[in-house]
Amino acid sequence: MALKVSQVDVWAVEIRDEPGALAQVLETLSKAGGDVEGVIARRQADKFQAGVVFLTPIKGKKVEAAARAIGAEPGDNLATLRVEGPNSRGQGARMMRAVADAGINLRGLSVTTSGKTFAAYIGLDSSADAVKAAKIIKAAGAAKKPAKKRKLARV
Repeated sequence: MALKVSQVDVWAVEIRDEPGALAQVLETLSKAGGDVEGVIARRQADKFQAGVVFLTPIKGKKVEAAARAIGAEPGDNLATLRVEGPNSRGQGARMMRAVADAGINLRGLSVTTSGKTFAAYIGLDSSADAVKAAKIIKAAGAAKKPAKKRKLARV
C-alpha cells in the first residue's frame, strides 16, 4: 500500500482550560453532523486557563455554521498534510529525513498508529511548503526499504 498524502483544511478554536470544554466543542460538531477525523487539543502556555483545539475536517454548511458558532475559524496559516500508510519500522524517519533534506521546516507533527496503519498530520509554514512536502513524502514512501542482509550458511 502506497502512502496517501493529501492537503487538509484545519480549523482552530480557543477554549477555556477546564473540564468539559473540549467535550462541548466535539458535541457541538457531532450534533451538526460533523465527522471529525483529526483533533489536536492542548493548553496555551502563554495564556492563563486557555487551550486551543485544531480540527479537521469541517465540511458542510451546517457543520461550518456550528463551528463558527463556537468560535472556530479555518486557519489562514495552518498548511497541513494528512499522510496515511502502512505502519512499518522507519517509515516516519524516512519521511522526515526526506522533508529535512529538502530544507522544509515543520510547524508541527502528530502521528498515531492503529494495527498495521498509521495516520500523520504534518503542519508546515506555507501552502507552497505543503505542496513540495507532499511530493517528497510520496516519493519517500515509494522508495524501497533497504534489503535485509542475508546470513550465509556455514559450510
